Amino acid sequence: MEPRLAEAHLGGLLSQLGLDAEYVRGEADTLWWRRPSGDEVPVVDFVGGYGSLVLGHNHPEIVKHAQEVLRRQVPVHAQFSYHPYANDLALALNRVLWREFDTDEPYSAIFASTGAEAVEVALKHAEMARGARVAALREEIEAHLADAPAELAERVREHNEDRYDAPPVFLTLEGSFHGKLASSVQLTHNAGYRLPFRTLAVQARFVSGGEVAKEVEACRVTLLDVQDGGLVERDLPVIAAFFVEPIQGEGGIHVLDTGVAADIRAAADAGGFPVVVDEIQTGVGRTGAFFASSHIGLLGDYVLLAKALGGGIAKSAVTLMRQSAYVPDFELLHSSTFAKDAFSCLIGSRVVELVEQLDACGRAAERGAALESALRAVQADFPTVVADVRGRGLMLGLEFHDQSGAAGPVGELAGQGLLGYVLAGYLLNAHRVRVFPTASASHTLRFEPSVFITDEEIGQLATGLRAVCTALRDNPFALLPG
Repeated sequence: MEPRLAEAHLGGLLSQLGLDAEYVRGEADTLWWRRPSGDEVPVVDFVGGYGSLVLGHNHPEIVKHAQEVLRRQVPVHAQFSYHPYANDLALALNRVLWREFDTDEPYSAIFASTGAEAVEVALKHAEMARGARVAALREEIEAHLADAPAELAERVREHNEDRYDAPPVFLTLEGSFHGKLASSVQLTHNAGYRLPFRTLAVQARFVSGGEVAKEVEACRVTLLDVQDGGLVERDLPVIAAFFVEPIQGEGGIHVLDTGVAADIRAAADAGGFPVVVDEIQTGVGRTGAFFASSHIGLLGDYVLLAKALGGGIAKSAVTLMRQSAYVPDFELLHSSTFAKDAFSCLIGSRVVELVEQLDACGRAAERGAALESALRAVQADFPTVVADVRGRGLMLGLEFHDQSGAAGPVGELAGQGLLGYVLAGYLLNAHRVRVFPTASASHTLRFEPSVFITDEEIGQLATGLRAVCTALRDNPFALLPG
């Protein structure tokens, strides 16, 4: 037998949980599972590529467009040249943003390959902009000191010197998830993902939704200046950015409260730092609007998109930055081999067109209401098992009551954070339904199908969930694999 060298440890865990399925075809919301016998079994996919498949697996129009792009031999690798297709996609995204937020300010685009990379772009750009603000403030204070008495100027310089080099602070909410790269993982609240790499990168502070102003004040660092012959305090720009998800996906499908969103916007405006709205999982129509943040009136200074932007075929991401906050020289310092390539940009433009033409946002709202109704009916029938149903559009979560205190192996698995994966394995093998829990709240199952999910497929999920709830209530051993 050949050695298993690609994620062998993870593969072993998948096997134990009954999740080691090999999928060989995909269409709309169906994956075909090749069994050891060679038979191909259809499975309804509610995972949806962790939010990537707003239009489903292998949408025929996207496949056709991709084939045409490849047939034309459009170059993927033509770095450091003019990319009109990237500008076309940026314009298409701007037009939607202008419409949904009733604004006309252009947003410049820096393209990337993945969502985590888009977060890294935002981190780097925000720190570059903050550094420029610090330098400008320092220059202004030094100009004032040139006319101040020598003793007073020396006192100010001694107070300020070490403070100018204070490291940046990035704020984000408790429960956040912004990726797993060296810097982006520092913005991810789950300590299990973050702490093994805490010495590598940026400083992040996690904010409770009700304490935005308090946390911003706690970050305050003051400098001294001389104005009109006397000492005055000046605030050093320490906070580089506030990152926020309109709906926390990996944190358990929690919709951002409009009051908290308003507090974040007000604090950023007062403090002069940008709000970075992470739409990597929520964007491109999934919640019933192209930008989920438009539901709560939160216009970001930066907006991050990825996942569904690639139409389920291309790997594509973008960081949009309002031009009033944009540093043009950033383009000379940041680059990526696969950023703004013709293939991913042309696919992205076609995705935006299809989302508009098919009224994907309207479909997401209508299909989401049908799915939510089915989930709430399950909750109503099993109130001692299901704790909550929440989300928006086709980004929904079903939270189970804590099972970690239950007797037997199910309680033990719940205590290890594996309950959601055990339930996913049961649903796959017994009901041919594919679901997963959220990464940082494994007692919450997520549902992110395409806008073409049918009533029959929703019914198949509901049947499986009722079986899960019955087993959790009456016979948890029935859920265990093997």
